[in-house]
Amino acid sequence: MNKALRKAVIAGNWKMNKTPSEAKALIEEMKPLVKDAACDVVLCVPFIDIPAAIEAAKGSNIKIGAENVHFKSSGAYTGEVSAEMLKEAGVEYVVVGHSERRTYFGETDQTVNLRALAALNAGLKTIICVGETLEQRELGYTETLLKFQTKMALTNVTKEQLKNVIIAYEPVWAIGTGVTATADQADEGNGYVRAAIAEAYGEDVAQSVTIQYGGSMNAGNADELVSKENVDGGLIGGASLKAPDFAKIVAAASK
Repeated sequence: MNKALRKAVIAGNWKMNKTPSEAKALIEEMKPLVKDAACDVVLCVPFIDIPAAIEAAKGSNIKIGAENVHFKSSGAYTGEVSAEMLKEAGVEYVVVGHSERRTYFGETDQTVNLRALAALNAGLKTIICVGETLEQRELGYTETLLKFQTKMALTNVTKEQLKNVIIAYEPVWAIGTGVTATADQADEGNGYVRAAIAEAYGEDVAQSVTIQYGGSMNAGNADELVSKENVDGGLIGGASLKAPDFAKIVAAASK
């Protein structure tokens, strides 16, 4: 992290976990544990949990986000939710382009870009996920792929809008597998993302963008990961479902 240049952000991604009542209970448990955080604290929750989560987080330093958003403002898109709907519900953040969305639900670099633009145009802070598969890494494509995904995701995003963008580097081979990139691998991947932003917007702008690491960051490895220059926090999966573990990660990013 380099807090002199950019914010540190720890964001939980609950995926398809927790009912509304469970969400309320977990947030109530988390609030006293993260109240003194010296980083931004975000929980991205399932759509159905958003009202309960916002109510539970009221008056605390925890911000609520969604896990996906559609690129149209309305229309015949059964099962989808628009940025305007999220905004009116009180959501501040949204995740787009998570590898699970790309793998299971047909997301492409183009649709990720469209979703990001819709979120940004609605005034939402947008966490854009990028990352390579194990096969792509072994073939030596990590740098090329991360730069391509980053630039594609940011197509037509203005410098002003970039202030509301967080990029999360999530190596696909490290998501939910228990396998974590080494701190040096995480720093390297985040560095490739920052380099792509610099190529598109300039070095000064790139240095201001928060870039998270998000492949099985947990209470045991968070200190080492966030000690790296280019790791500005994390997008946390499983560990964000356990209040004590999530609090330890927040504490690591608060140093």
